[in-house]
Amino acid sequence: MNENVKLKLASLPETPGVYQYYNKKGDLLYIGKAKNLKRRVNSYFNKQHDSKRLRVLVSNIDNIETINVNSEYDALLLENNLIKEHQPRYNILLRDDKTYPWICIKNERFPRIFSTRNVIKDGSEYFGPYSNGKAMKVLLGLIKELYQLRTCSYDLSEKNIENHKFKVCLEYHIGNCLGPCEAYQIEEEYNEQVSAIRNIIKGEFNEAKQYLVNQMTKYASDLKFEKAQMIKEKIEALQNYQSRSTIVSPTITNVDVFSITSDEEYAYVNFMKIYHGAIIQSHTEEWKKKLDETDEDLLERAIIDFSDRFNLTSKEIYVPFELSLEIPFRKITVPKIGDKKHIVDLSLKNTRIYRLEQLKQTKIVDPDRHTNRIMNQMKVDLRLPAEPRHIEGFDNSNIQGTNPVSACVVFKNGKPSKKDYRIFNVKTVEGPNDFATMEEVIERRYSRVLAEGESLPQLILIDGGKGQLSSALKSIDRLGLRGKVSVIGIAKRLEEIYYPDDPYPLYLDKNSETLKVLQHVRDESHRFGITRHRNRRSKNAYNSVLEEIEGIGPQTIKELLTKFKSVERIKNASLLELTDCIGKSKAKKIKDYFSNDEKSTN
Repeated sequence: MNENVKLKLASLPETPGVYQYYNKKGDLLYIGKAKNLKRRVNSYFNKQHDSKRLRVLVSNIDNIETINVNSEYDALLLENNLIKEHQPRYNILLRDDKTYPWICIKNERFPRIFSTRNVIKDGSEYFGPYSNGKAMKVLLGLIKELYQLRTCSYDLSEKNIENHKFKVCLEYHIGNCLGPCEAYQIEEEYNEQVSAIRNIIKGEFNEAKQYLVNQMTKYASDLKFEKAQMIKEKIEALQNYQSRSTIVSPTITNVDVFSITSDEEYAYVNFMKIYHGAIIQSHTEEWKKKLDETDEDLLERAIIDFSDRFNLTSKEIYVPFELSLEIPFRKITVPKIGDKKHIVDLSLKNTRIYRLEQLKQTKIVDPDRHTNRIMNQMKVDLRLPAEPRHIEGFDNSNIQGTNPVSACVVFKNGKPSKKDYRIFNVKTVEGPNDFATMEEVIERRYSRVLAEGESLPQLILIDGGKGQLSSALKSIDRLGLRGKVSVIGIAKRLEEIYYPDDPYPLYLDKNSETLKVLQHVRDESHRFGITRHRNRRSKNAYNSVLEEIEGIGPQTIKELLTKFKSVERIKNASLLELTDCIGKSKAKKIKDYFSNDEKSTN
């Protein structure tokens, strides 16, 4: 830390504001906001950080500049704008929505209503942006179906209309426009339609529906039944569109909902706009973390950023957890029960589904990023000192203590490495004793790894609870590997994760990717062990029959099984066939044995 930074840290005020970090070249590295500048900025320099990126950032800070503001909310607004303008290397990239379309009600006489990607500050009204372009097109299609608005760009000033400067076009003749350019439609009537459309865009359908009902009633009373029928069809179209909105609760109105789901590298933020009990807008996006941002920090930024981008003005905001953020004239609430809690849960569900979609796409287009993310997540979830790039899993297999084997499977970067699998035929344990078997196999496996100078795994997974884990640890301790390799156990009943010297197990979310990898390792070790155990029992069953024949030794048995493949085929072979394989004397002994065996059975 240079003298300039030390001096700056000592003189920082205890007020809200924004801080900016620069390197020696004068490049802007990071922009942050603080409720208390002195406390927040000093925290970067007076503690050890777990995040490597954060350590690198701090080591590169050569200069600090601050901007003081009146409140934390003002600091958050300023931070949001500065990040968008400068896009520093270590900040999350905040989007500006240039690619998203809006619905514009143009500031002009007889306003046009259309979609645009360019927001011009000329007094026009803009609604959106719409991350789902299809939803916007459906809404514009409904508006066109319900109302007859002009689409031309003529300047329909009073003077131009009085001077008959324009003539009605094809849109008038096919019934899509009522001809305001030639004063066939008065401005007051046109503006009533625009007012109704404005409410429809906002999600308020009642006024538009009442306007159409009044028109239908008027046409019917004037005996204009064809026109009344046309209006009725428009009312039905409006009702059909309204029914497609997700109804939350009629008691919830004009509310913005925000939620977040995150992992080590990315955050997934959802926003929903609720108007008169229905969801009229929803948007989810992925934010890449740059440092050790918390969900609270990210959600606060999302509220400010989305409010700016989506022009949100609701007086109440629902979030899933408490925030320190205070926004003037807007109340932030954490619902606990009922419909309000339900809508927050629905928003969270959207973040989780979006995250899964992104992960599936990443797995296809960028498998390395997918693997790195899972390894990082496993390190955090399992509280490991290093990413478990190399995992070895153990499982014992025996039936009533016969032919016991123990399987060792190897996973590298979360995937099976079958060429590295090992099977251990248990040597020192008699009878069904899982604990002693695990102790023997762990010692055999890792004493050999140490002797041959092979690399140790970052994680050893024992299939079983406290007992199996304790047995494995006896061998780990004897070999001096405690602290050099992480060892955990996984119990089948509730998928509890057991740690050395910890009486309380860890329970992972059933949908956790970390748990899925552990289950895959456990299930693969069980499958591999069972398969080898069955093979060994079958082989021993074959051998035991042939070993009972006097004068037939292991080498002869091997020759017979090599040629005939099974005891049954040896039994059914002719004397000549057996003689060709092992000689006449031994062939006769085998034929006599099976012949006597059949007689005794009968």
